[in-house]
Amino acid sequence: MLPTLDVSDIPTARATMKELRAGLPDPDETGISVTDVTVPGPAGAPDVTLRIYRPDEVAGPIGIYDVHGGGFILGDIDASHAGNVALARAVGAVVVTVEYRLAPEAPFPAPLEDVYAGLVWFAEHAADYGVDPARIAIHGISAGGGLCAGLALLARDRGGPAIAFQYLGVPEVDDRLTTPSMTAFTDTPIWNRPNAIVSWDSYLGEGVPGSADVSPYAAPARATDLSGLPPAYVSTMAFDPLRDEGIAYGLALLAAGVPVELHLFPGTFHGSTLIEGAAISKREITERVAVLRRALGV
Repeated sequence: MLPTLDVSDIPTARATMKELRAGLPDPDETGISVTDVTVPGPAGAPDVTLRIYRPDEVAGPIGIYDVHGGGFILGDIDASHAGNVALARAVGAVVVTVEYRLAPEAPFPAPLEDVYAGLVWFAEHAADYGVDPARIAIHGISAGGGLCAGLALLARDRGGPAIAFQYLGVPEVDDRLTTPSMTAFTDTPIWNRPNAIVSWDSYLGEGVPGSADVSPYAAPARATDLSGLPPAYVSTMAFDPLRDEGIAYGLALLAAGVPVELHLFPGTFHGSTLIEGAAISKREITERVAVLRRALGV
């Protein structure tokens, strides 16, 4: 049922994703206003585009800052559009998503700095959208989850915007590729070890992943101090090469005194919510909404 995602040829993989998306129906945007804004990017870098989703019925002065996935090399705000329409409606929150530069054309730290610049703008302009800047959660899946984990570290260390909560869905956080799940899952759907190798080589530069000098902002599993970070939810999938690094990161956060909810979904693979009708997918989607609403106090 699922397309084969082979990122060894990145331009072809990007084109394939756009073709697949073109064949999908447009989401129902009833009750959601959608606007794009251009905001200042990192110092000396291009401006950043943000897409803002404002539901007619809000659950409170709450916001979600979304970072799309794609292994640092794929994806854009159009690819996450349908999901963000649904998220804004279900949670009753203003959702802001960021168009960040992709590797390998723009390797680390460019994508993370774009993401940080977008969060700074959202926090500074939150009141314009009826959002309390102290009630903004960050939300990312896969590489988006990894970027959110790095974003939380960066915001803490720079004294940047307060983050109320970090939702890290199947996060990509460890460049070393040595966990049992990363070693074992070489041909699993959507994501597998060969794709992970291309992803990290693109993001950090060939030969850099696994070396001694990788920044914890790029690979948060490398961080030695996780204290003072926002409460977190970490999800992992049973047949996902990212499974064990997500579990390890959740446990490391917990050991550092960060409140954590850690969930391993059985019988699942990376991106398995594409099978929307599966009972486990429905559970995962329902739980995400419940987790975010609870974290944001609604």
